[in-house]
Amino acid sequence: MESDTEPKPLMMEHTAPNTMQIDPARARFPCCIVWTPLPVISWLLPFIGHVGIGREDGVIVDFAGPNFISVDNFTFGSVARYIQISKEKCFSIRDPFTTYRSEEEFKLVESGKSQYTWDEALKKTTQEYQHQTYSVLTCNCHSFVANHLNRLESLASGWNVVNVAALILFKGQWVNTPSMVRSYLSFMVVLFMGITFGGAHFLTFLAFVVFLLFGWYLCGTYYFKNIIQI
Repeated sequence: MESDTEPKPLMMEHTAPNTMQIDPARARFPCCIVWTPLPVISWLLPFIGHVGIGREDGVIVDFAGPNFISVDNFTFGSVARYIQISKEKCFSIRDPFTTYRSEEEFKLVESGKSQYTWDEALKKTTQEYQHQTYSVLTCNCHSFVANHLNRLESLASGWNVVNVAALILFKGQWVNTPSMVRSYLSFMVVLFMGITFGGAHFLTFLAFVVFLLFGWYLCGTYYFKNIIQI
């Protein structure tokens, strides 16, 4: 049972207008999924990074470690990529005959809205992850974002670590050119040095790491998670 008296520096109590205006200079990304590269890991695998969520007022919230949610202080640096989820896509119409609903819920369905607003869903996710132990495989910043999207029934159901990463990789926008350079420069330097001094052995090692990582995350997402739920 969660206590209403817990001292949290969080979360949704704000009065800023929801303009949906992105302002990278102030680190404001309203209704966005945001991404930044990770030290060391992104030097080898530049598509791997740390993700968070922008509230409706643009303040970034992210799962930073065991039982810890960071607010307005993106854990690994400034945002490099983002994808803004329009409010129209934050709600979905479910078949009203598949599950029981109150009269109020039926009105929400008919109006094209789910039960939660963006900030309400984020508040629920934050309350849950404040009591979660961080796990690289099954409970991390990506699963934090997936939990939020699933509460919204946003875009589609079934969000997990893998497709959240793919969403940012294929749909994410760069904040600016320096952000792109910052994200890939270290990788290019490591790649150049690896090929220069290691040649084919380095490329084989890098391919093995990519294969191992994908296998690890796929197993963690689709297999171990199902075992836990059984």
